[in-house]
Amino acid sequence: MNDEEIRDQINELIRDEIQEVINDYVDERDESEKSGLGFVESEDELKVNINTQEIDKLIKQYKKLRKKQKSNITEIKKLGLLDKNGNPLK
Repeated sequence: MNDEEIRDQINELIRDEIQEVINDYVDERDESEKSGLGFVESEDELKVNINTQEIDKLIKQYKKLRKKQKSNITEIKKLGLLDKNGNPLK
């Protein structure tokens, strides 16, 4: 996967999480309007700023994890091989 594909996946996950929070907020607001409790302010637009440097850090961490998962040592651990004394290989 290249950086753009990873960035698109991260952005999609962030959008999904934000949408879930918005849905919860709207549900709570509707409940409070019905019950007459609390103060409800109407906002027409929600603005979210996502720092691209943070996304770049996530991409870097993801690549590091993927590289580690593909290493030979990780493959050996997956096989569950034992040394001559019966201890798992590290």
